Amino acid sequence: MATITLTDLVKSYDDTQVLHHVEGAFEDGEFIVIVGPSGCGKSTLLRMVAGLESVTSGEIRIGDRVVNDLEPADRDIAMVFQNYALYPHMSVFDNMAYGLKIRRIPKDEIRKRVEDAADILEIRDYLQRRPRQLSGGQRQRVAMGRAIVRDPQVFLFDEPLSNLDAKLRVQMRLEIRKLQKRLGVTSIYVTHDQVEAMTLGDRLMVLNGGYVEQFGAPTELYERPASIFVAGFIGSPSMNFFEVTVAEGVATLPSGAKMSSSTTYSGKATLGVRPEHMSPAPDGPLKIEVGMLEQLGANTLVHGVLEGRSEEIVASLPGLEHINVRTTLGFDAPSESIHLFDETGVRID
Repeated sequence: MATITLTDLVKSYDDTQVLHHVEGAFEDGEFIVIVGPSGCGKSTLLRMVAGLESVTSGEIRIGDRVVNDLEPADRDIAMVFQNYALYPHMSVFDNMAYGLKIRRIPKDEIRKRVEDAADILEIRDYLQRRPRQLSGGQRQRVAMGRAIVRDPQVFLFDEPLSNLDAKLRVQMRLEIRKLQKRLGVTSIYVTHDQVEAMTLGDRLMVLNGGYVEQFGAPTELYERPASIFVAGFIGSPSMNFFEVTVAEGVATLPSGAKMSSSTTYSGKATLGVRPEHMSPAPDGPLKIEVGMLEQLGANTLVHGVLEGRSEEIVASLPGLEHINVRTTLGFDAPSESIHLFDETGVRID
């Protein structure tokens, strides 16, 4: 197994810089998720670690080796792709064994490794089938099996579940997490799905426009987002934001309503509050004109706008609520659940 260290990593295509001074130390056996919107550079970063993209400047270290100039085959990594990358004319067994055959591993050893991986992934009954005879979830297991048999220092996952339906994605991400814990292999997983990121990662690296916005544990990013971007990206539904003026620990909304906070900051700011932290309060500062309900069973999402204004707002209430559209409801949130960001979008403590 191995640690991975990224030091001042930059990637440019001609005059366009797509990754800006990325830093990160991934511990041995950690499951790291790189998450962000499309085009933020997350797949490019993963491909640089894999050796499929060159490094413009900076350093990638796997274990005690600098790997910038090493070929992918020499980095002791295994990658699982979004499109599975299976050979359609080969059986499942041959797909899983192919990389080992190229390395001239003895046949008995190949068979043992493939069958052991197939047992772990519960696909032994499919070893003689072709990929076209498998479901999407089974194909993804084969792709993971091909990575497992190599016994690498590092697993790299490039949005491996994006082609699966919603129910199967939930099942497969749990299986991937259990598998990684069982094998103890340092893993980097790229996704644009923040729910997937929150449930999988020991730590999350949030990218935005090629910059690292925040790198930390899922709970840290949820409870103490470092920027407006992280606050809005992590959490579902997204955090609500309002422009406020802060003085002596009190945030004043444009309506004149006031909300308590624990900050000593004074000046203009953006206040953020998560939908699940809002609770009904008839005299609360957040008056919502209800526009639509989403009844999800375990909770009800109340969509609307602030009374007399156009800011959209969402509140999450437990259970099934029956509220008339165009009703005005008051809400409040505890001071410890209020987040403030300065005019540059950086968190105010």
